[in-house]
Amino acid sequence: MQGMELARSYYETYGAAMLREQFPDWAGRLAVGLVGSGSECFGFDDAVSQDHDFEPGFCIFLPGEDVLDRKTAFALERAYAKLPKTHLGFSRQGLSPVGGSRRGPIRIGDFLMEKTGTRDGKLSLEQWLRLPESYLCEVVNGALFDEGDGSFAAIRQRLAKQPEDVRKKKLAGHLLLMAQAGQYNFPRCLAHNEPAAAQLAAVEFVRHALHVLFLLNKTYIPYYKWQFRALRQLALLQDQAETLELLLTTDNGPVMAQAKADLMEDLAGRIITALQDQALTQAVCGDLEKHAYSVNDAISDAQLRNAHILTAV
Repeated sequence: MQGMELARSYYETYGAAMLREQFPDWAGRLAVGLVGSGSECFGFDDAVSQDHDFEPGFCIFLPGEDVLDRKTAFALERAYAKLPKTHLGFSRQGLSPVGGSRRGPIRIGDFLMEKTGTRDGKLSLEQWLRLPESYLCEVVNGALFDEGDGSFAAIRQRLAKQPEDVRKKKLAGHLLLMAQAGQYNFPRCLAHNEPAAAQLAAVEFVRHALHVLFLLNKTYIPYYKWQFRALRQLALLQDQAETLELLLTTDNGPVMAQAKADLMEDLAGRIITALQDQALTQAVCGDLEKHAYSVNDAISDAQLRNAHILTAV
């Protein structure tokens, strides 16, 4: 059983009744679901994932103290803590003495501050550029079993897509670094008889290619250990996961090195086609660097367009 299924079952079996019976004035106003940190919030958990932080539980997202007072919030915490300790063969974990629980009542402002650095989820241009996308993933992932008054759902919807100019700036930077690592430095390192340096170039090519693929799909790239899992679920170019894995896991002997160089060029060509399909570039060539600058030139905001091309990476 996956964590999302377990959480939904636990809420429907025990949580919904608890809120309805003990907090009738709030039962239809609080958002409830499984959102945030942990593979179960992405649907990536498996049997191995159950060795830590895996339990029946759910999140109750509370408004600020100006709406829901501390006394009621404390009562919700106590009521949640008293829910059954086991469900479907899984046990709830004890609370840490230093706090930090991912489940139970959580102030929306506290959750957003941890993930975005703001209590309302309203980001400045600088924050959009600098905030790691893995944190934004943890705001918009998972599922709400009950949207309550809809306020938290609205914040999630607003943060689900980054501004188009920000996407273009990130694309430009990652495309440029892809070009430098794969189309330029990988073959030069091999020519210098530096296979280890060549592999570092391959790693950099893959790292930036992953960002480009998620940006082309208009979705956030998750924490690195889930990036390949998430890549295989994308709508566009998800079949390139095997190519990127091969670039990371093979040696740089003469035969394999040429094959890897060819794969890099092939992926570059596929990305260029996707850029053209989305009208993101005006360049007509196979050089990712030229496409990087073309994407940058298409940014509407003059200040952002004129900022260094690597500003967002």
